[in-house]
Amino acid sequence: MSLPKPVETLWNELQAVRVDVLREAEGLTQRQADWKPSATDWSVGEIVDHLTIAEIATGKLTTKLTKEAAAAGTLAQWPADLTAFATLPPDPPGPAEAPEVVRPSHGKTIGELIATMRATRERSRQSIEKLATLDPRKLRFKHFRLGDLDLAQWWQLQIRHDRIHLAQVRDVRRAPGFPKA
Repeated sequence: MSLPKPVETLWNELQAVRVDVLREAEGLTQRQADWKPSATDWSVGEIVDHLTIAEIATGKLTTKLTKEAAAAGTLAQWPADLTAFATLPPDPPGPAEAPEVVRPSHGKTIGELIATMRATRERSRQSIEKLATLDPRKLRFKHFRLGDLDLAQWWQLQIRHDRIHLAQVRDVRRAPGFPKA
């Protein structure tokens, strides 16, 4: 499916950061994937799980918002004059605590985590294609830290989120004591 330019850019950015996340996680041993720099830090496996859970939630939000708008008769087609998405608000200062709904599980196999992450991205493509057919500005949902976001901003947040956790994965891998294999 041919995507409008803003959606194509969004998809390409989603894919680029995901390639980097997978590059960091693939090839890790289970011991490496489960290792934590401290008791309060997440392992690489937990970070991969968290990113996947968050992306699944964004896909479900896409379905929820489009179904609700369709039922209400307010679902609008992609506007020809939409050439760029609204930017995300800046993150509030300080660390963020992940909501319970997107907290990872410890101890899943790294192979399972990577396979699930890949399969989730394939399903996300369907959500992105849906986004390409409608006016995302009219589909809004409140984020627990950033406030009211439109559907395109939710997908932009997925990119930001992946970048934040990509840096976290790299920090874990560089931490003193990270297993050699």
